[in-house]
Amino acid sequence: MSDHIPMRVAVVGATGFQGGATARLLAERKHRVRTLSRKPEADRPELPGVSIASGDLGRYEDVRQLFEGATHAAVVMPLVYQAEKVMRYAQHIAKAAREAGVGRLVYNANTRVPDRSTNVVAFETRRLAETVFREGLAHSGVELVVVRPPVYLDNLFSPWNGPALVNEGVLAYPLPADIPTAWISHRDLAEAVYAALTVDGVAGRAFDIGGAQTLTGDELATAFGQGLGRAVRYVPLEPGIFEQGLAQILGEESAAGVSGIYHYMATGLEPGLMAGDEGESAQALSLKPAPVDEWVARQPWQMWSGEQS
Repeated sequence: MSDHIPMRVAVVGATGFQGGATARLLAERKHRVRTLSRKPEADRPELPGVSIASGDLGRYEDVRQLFEGATHAAVVMPLVYQAEKVMRYAQHIAKAAREAGVGRLVYNANTRVPDRSTNVVAFETRRLAETVFREGLAHSGVELVVVRPPVYLDNLFSPWNGPALVNEGVLAYPLPADIPTAWISHRDLAEAVYAALTVDGVAGRAFDIGGAQTLTGDELATAFGQGLGRAVRYVPLEPGIFEQGLAQILGEESAAGVSGIYHYMATGLEPGLMAGDEGESAQALSLKPAPVDEWVARQPWQMWSGEQS
């Protein structure tokens, strides 16, 4: 599929960090991008080149209008963890994609998903959405590609991590220090979604995408130290403390959903869940994610420096 033929892409979730990264990349490459948002216009992020309509995934007519005329779709679910609501959203998306005659839909599951069922809603609602897409798009002519990312480097460039990293050399995160993790940036996630939209021969496949390296906590701290030019040490944060802080930003229900991933990883039941896939996804999708230290060196960490006036 040629990059020179503009796609008309319905992006579900473009006002969030992950979907926003995908929408921006598509717009930069001169594709036509539309999305849907429940947020008031004043609260929406800047998305140059992206058309934003007011609407709700829970109303089929809104979703149908978003997909009307679309040739492709990129989907990431909002931070909703009620199974019935996620199922309804996914059903609306699948139906709209079928009726619009979309050529390919890429679903970003927002996380890795264990092979076996769990009691973790962050995993099971994303598994549910994938099942709805696979069943709802089967024999419809709409190709489905699924990407399952691990953990985002951008989570560490934040008000609750940035100052401690820059001023104290402390990298605190709610993953045990010995968990190997293929940390990925939002930009490299967007590149993976873009490739999944355009590369031939990947229809029907699911990819455990990740960054250039699989690192333990101490190895991540070393890479950050190289990028920052200072010593950095990794401190595993207790998931319950992380959840309490996140609740102040997202609310208790969404915070509990997100934090469930970290509570699960702390059990040690599946220590390799967030690791790399030995380059399989990068090869199939022709990806070259940036090494962690290079990503770190590109971020404007000075904004968190205590020396700034």
